Amino acid sequence: MKTADIGTLEYNEYYKTYIDKVGDLSLLEGLSEGLSEALGFFNSLPEDKMDYAYAEGKWTIKEVLQHIIDTERVLVYRALRFSRNDKTELPGFDENAYTMSSEANRRSKEALIEEFTHVREATISLFKSFTNQMLLQKGKASGGDMSVRAIGFIVIGHEKHHSHVVKERYL
Repeated sequence: MKTADIGTLEYNEYYKTYIDKVGDLSLLEGLSEGLSEALGFFNSLPEDKMDYAYAEGKWTIKEVLQHIIDTERVLVYRALRFSRNDKTELPGFDENAYTMSSEANRRSKEALIEEFTHVREATISLFKSFTNQMLLQKGKASGGDMSVRAIGFIVIGHEKHHSHVVKERYL
């Protein structure tokens, strides 16, 4: 399954930007390649650059990486719930409150990268366990419908989006 297989009724329009960033990859290929690319990118950054924010009130690179981790956890939790046919509507989350409460800047680059690695490996494992039927299951989160498979592509595109932002604005 590739992004072209995802219908526009499987996700809120807000997430289209992330899905469009995935390109022509299969879901599992995109999750695995995203892990490899993100590790290469974040490992290449000098430790002193990790505390840099490009403007007043903007996140540091450490906070961006923590945001990627937190968002992946939230999205994958949604995928798990929907794959198990849970029809409970799930609320959104305040990404700024999460980031400010995370205290990411007190952590080392290595600790954040290790956490990202574990989270992505768990994501890959979960998505490998899903049947085709599970991937097609839908639920409601943040006021809109989402399919399990769309969530997987959103995870991939979300990380790509933020890595691109770091490259463009922080380096």
